[in-house]
Parts: sequence; C-alpha cells; structure tokens
Amino acid sequence: MKPAETGGRRVRRDRKGMILLISVLSMTPPLSTDMYLPALPHMTESFDASTGVINLTLVAFFFFLAVGILVTGPASDKYGRRPVLLLSLTLYAVFSLLCAFSVNIQMLIAARIFQALGGGGMMAVSTALVKDCFEAERRGSVLAVVQAMAVIAPMAAPLLGAFILSFFTWRATFLVLTVIGAVSLAASAFMGETLKKEEKSSESLGKTLKKMIVIGRNRAFLKYLLMLSFFMTPYMAYISVCSYIYIDIFRLSDAMYSIFFAVNSAFAVFGPALYIFFIRRTTALRLNTACLIISFVSAGMLLSLGSRSPLLFLLSFLPFTVVESMIRPLGTEILLRQQDGDTGAVSSLINFSLTVFGSAGMVAGVLPWPDFISGLGIVIVIFSTLSAFFFIRSFSGRSRVKDL
Repeated sequence: MKPAETGGRRVRRDRKGMILLISVLSMTPPLSTDMYLPALPHMTESFDASTGVINLTLVAFFFFLAVGILVTGPASDKYGRRPVLLLSLTLYAVFSLLCAFSVNIQMLIAARIFQALGGGGMMAVSTALVKDCFEAERRGSVLAVVQAMAVIAPMAAPLLGAFILSFFTWRATFLVLTVIGAVSLAASAFMGETLKKEEKSSESLGKTLKKMIVIGRNRAFLKYLLMLSFFMTPYMAYISVCSYIYIDIFRLSDAMYSIFFAVNSAFAVFGPALYIFFIRRTTALRLNTACLIISFVSAGMLLSLGSRSPLLFLLSFLPFTVVESMIRPLGTEILLRQQDGDTGAVSSLINFSLTVFGSAGMVAGVLPWPDFISGLGIVIVIFSTLSAFFFIRSFSGRSRVKDL
C-alpha cells in the first residue's frame, strides 16, 4: 500500500479494505428494501393498516433515497467525502433503530424517510470514492468487483428476511440493518479524507448543487446516462412482479419462489466478471451493442416461452439479468470519464437517475398488462429500444461520448 497525499495529510489506503467498504455502502440500501419484503404481511397485522399504507414505507424510501443521492454528492465535493459519509451513516443507523421501535405506521414511515436520506448519501459517496481512490485504468475493475459483491444483497435479502421472521418479529430486520449501519460507521471513522484539498469546491453549497445542472447540460454525458438508466428499468419491473409470477401464476410455494429468485440474483454475479473478461478483449462500443442485442433476445424468449413453466421463465429472463449487471460497471466507468472534477455531483446524478428510472420500472411492471410475463417482455422491448436510441446518439454527432 502506498500512502496518498489527500487533504494535506498522509493517508494510508488499504485498497482491499476500501473496496470492501465501498461494496457494503453500495449493497446496504438494497438490503433496506429487499430484506423486509417477507415481513410486509406481518406489518399490516402489527399496525392494523392497509397494504397500500404499508407500501408507503417502500415508496417513501425510494423517493427520499433519490433525494439523498442528489444532495449528498455535491455536498461531499464541498465538505469532503468523510464528513458527509459519517453523517449519512449516522442518519442511517439511528433511524434504522427507530424503525425497529416504531409504535405506529406514521412513525415508521417518518423513520424510513430519514433512513433513506442516509442511504442516499452512502450510495453517492461510495461511487465518488471509487474515482478518488483508484487510478483510471483500475476503476472499471473495481466497479465490477463492487457490483459483483453488491448483487449478493438482492440475492440474499429475502432469504435472510424470511429466516429472521422464523425466529423473531419484523422489527428484528431493522435491528440487523442498524448493526450494519453502525459497523460501517465505525469502519468509516478510521477512513482518511480522500478528496484533495485543492479539489474541494470553494463555492456555496447552493452553487455546488447547481453544478449538477451544468453537468446535465453536457450532452454526451446526458445521452449516455439516459441510455444506462433506461437499461436498468426492466430489472426493477421484474423485481416488482416476480413474486406474483412465481406464486400466483405458477403456483410455487414461498420457499420455491425464494429459490428461483435467488438463482436469478446469483447469475447477476457473472455480469461484472464477464465485463472484466471482455473489456480487455474488445471495445466498450461493441460490448454495449452486445448487451442491447441480448436484451432483445431475452424479451423474445419471455414473450414466446416465458409463460410455459417457471423454469422457462427463469431461463428467459436470465440473459437480461447478466447483461444488466454487466453494463452497470461499464456505464458507470464511462460516465465518470465524461467530467473532470465535481466527482460527487457526477456520482449523485448517476445514482439519482438509476434510482428514479428504477422506480419507474416498478410502476411499469404492474401496469394492467394481459399478464405479468408478457408485460415484462414488453417492458424490456420498450426500454431497450429507448436505451438503443440514446446509445446511438451517444457516439454520433458533435457531442460524442469519450472512450466509447
């Protein structure tokens, strides 16, 4: 390990430790949603509330997660990564604990809002840390490793949540999240500032936030960001309807549904590994093109074969799962190269866009389609087409994407 000059101090960076910390920061917000999904029916009984009201704990979390992402990235450009991260982790840990001890649904929703704001800061700063701590030639590999580790969260979360419920009440899931937040806070307290003093913004926070508008006017950045965001949308559509497909349409048990869900999530690990393998052997342009083509193939398989059996549905969606997890580190690395400086603001825009368009996917998945399987296939076709349009625009015209 080589010490790096940052913020006027000598900071010894443990690269493996930093990768682990970034991975935990990235995977904790998904854990905050997926782990308590099996507990939702129990929470309706506990609070004597309707399903719609209980679902506000999920909707509010996603909305304020996006708000947290949008604000904390630019704030970290002005005040530094370390103080913003410590504040975000403190918010997350404290309000995770309050979620566990909520006495009514109103208190739970309010606690989830502040928990989400902390989670947004964790996501925004984690992406900025990748650019701060790793050279450009290593950044793509680090992002791939982080993505591979982060997919463990959606794979394990429902199983972990169901396991916790077999011994404890739904409140225990939030106690587990509290522990994760507290441990991350303790680890981050030993982290030195990674943003160099000369790179900190000297402007007011308001002007720092306005920089995101300036960055958004970078047409090359915006077009590729839209391409990446549209590609993410169908996966969240899958998350929103897969339980209905496996349990209501195919009549699988809760345990079998969890197994099918975990298998699909496990295959997401192959995406980052394939990215590392292929990016050394081909161009980013060809890799993007291949991901888009495979997404249309997956849609065709869903529309023609997906409704025949749960296994065929799984096999039909798996290609999209793999390429979605492959294009995320690829796209993030390309976007980080489009802007010199203001890394926190760039990180915020990337994560904010992915969160917002992912939320749109959750809505698109439950629209009144003829059935959820064909609806999911149509969602992939629509959003892959939009993604392909902005991808073509990304490398054509005057405002072309760098390194594509």
